[in-house]
Amino acid sequence: MNNYIYLLILLGIVIGLCLLLNRVTVRFKIPSLLLFIALGVVFGVLFRIAGLGNFTDYELGNVVCSVCLVFVIFYGGFNTNFKEARPVLGRAVVLSLAGTALTAGLIGVFVYIIFLILPFGPIGWLESMLIGAVLCSTDAASVFNILRSRRLNLKYHTSSLLEMESGSNDPMSYMLTAVLIAVLSSKYALSGTSLSGFEIAGMFVFQIGVGTLFGIGTGVLAAVVLKKVSFNMGQGGTIFVIAVALISFALPQILPGIFAGNGYLSVYLCGIIVGNARIPKKRDCVHFFDALTGVAQMMIFFLLGLLATPEHLVRPEVLLPALLVFVTTTIIARPLSVAVLLMPFRAKANQIALVGWAGLRGVASVVFAAVAVSNLGENTLPYDLFSIVFCVVLFSILLQGSFLPLLSKKFNMLGDHDDVLRTFNDYQEETDVSFVKIEIGENHPWYGKKLKNTVMPKEFLVVLILRGGDVFVPDGETRIVAGDVLVTAAPEFENREDIGMYEEFIGKNHHWCGVTVKDLQLPESTLVAMIKRGAKAVVPNGSTVIEENDTLALIRIKEKTEPVRKISQDHLNSDK
Repeated sequence: MNNYIYLLILLGIVIGLCLLLNRVTVRFKIPSLLLFIALGVVFGVLFRIAGLGNFTDYELGNVVCSVCLVFVIFYGGFNTNFKEARPVLGRAVVLSLAGTALTAGLIGVFVYIIFLILPFGPIGWLESMLIGAVLCSTDAASVFNILRSRRLNLKYHTSSLLEMESGSNDPMSYMLTAVLIAVLSSKYALSGTSLSGFEIAGMFVFQIGVGTLFGIGTGVLAAVVLKKVSFNMGQGGTIFVIAVALISFALPQILPGIFAGNGYLSVYLCGIIVGNARIPKKRDCVHFFDALTGVAQMMIFFLLGLLATPEHLVRPEVLLPALLVFVTTTIIARPLSVAVLLMPFRAKANQIALVGWAGLRGVASVVFAAVAVSNLGENTLPYDLFSIVFCVVLFSILLQGSFLPLLSKKFNMLGDHDDVLRTFNDYQEETDVSFVKIEIGENHPWYGKKLKNTVMPKEFLVVLILRGGDVFVPDGETRIVAGDVLVTAAPEFENREDIGMYEEFIGKNHHWCGVTVKDLQLPESTLVAMIKRGAKAVVPNGSTVIEENDTLALIRIKEKTEPVRKISQDHLNSDK
């Protein structure tokens, strides 16, 4: 019992330290995930100094990190705004599938050459390709962390492209790793059977097919249940989503042998479907998974730090190959793969350059390395796989991650108007306060009055006034003049059980483009509340024509609010 008490104390200390040290990362502008790894390494050293031994249980670390990774990948899908990502969907799919495989192959070739040149080799092609498979994916946690913390607003929907690619290429990396583990197990006689080419091809087909089938199936079923079923307990919907994430990961893997599906692909697709469904109380899920995935990332990086042995990391046979693998991956393999695959889409040169640099290696790579070591044995491979991959990830997070904001500016990729938070489904859930813009003309009832004499609800607060080129904070004596733009704050409306709010973007080929509001033939329970047109917000009436690039804010009202719905719909269908 005492051991468990000490373990709980240690767990609490680690989480608390991670949160406190996060302030340091913000001040010195270094990736916070790097600090969590360092904390794990420090605790590992302290354990050895205290005579508690080395924490080298790769099997336990594999289990814990894999479960944590499930929630990180699920939330990556859940947080991806599919509408915002639609313009780059094709590119993201190509990068996550063909790009990941091509990067793995190129890394494998460079690994083979590196060990052929260095005095620590040579090694075989299969062993080289295993490092490529483990390192070929872009790490979603690292990309999410940098994009959100630095608010990098990237042009050409690049934020959405990176979000979708980094969130969806882990399954491909895992699949390549699993196949190579199976082949190497046969080579080293760790298993009683050898895989034929037909069986290897079958593994790829079933990994993708079964994983996709179960991911979409569980996601659609979960969305239907969340919409139709009212859970008679607080946070019941959030608890249900946790169960769905675990089931969607485990279910495709219960099939035997080569028929098993890819659990990471399944849980990612399930997350996309549930996250983009109009489910009640999504705010609760977002807030909970923000905390859960935050703790999961801390624990993954901390445990991986514990698994790492500092004296192993600085050995020439680990550090030198890791440095060369990082350089060739960052400078050649990843950029070349991105360029080859994005050029047919006529992508801009600066976008290709930034996407090539933004291929950060991260937690998934180290977890998959731990999976390989756990299955093959620590002393089976001709190199220290875990330590090499660990060093590559450290270099990637420290150098690539730190320089990503600077290169975004140098490549002229920072957008003035795009909001990076729109690439996340929870971007409008960041605050309980909504801001409303009010433009003052000479016919406005507030024109010429002092702010203290205006009639407005007590819940409203005028926080800023934009006057000409000036911005200032008003007080009660401030007189409102024509041309003023008042920024008011008010409590956000939240009643998702009865009323749902969502957006509809009108593209060039959208069937609503050029149609008046009264001719939309919307369901009786759906209203057009506002149209965002460029920098303006338009309150529509029945004769308002919907234009290309408009964003419609729609309200969906349940049947029990029939009288209110009727009045509002009649108003919208009028021309006044």
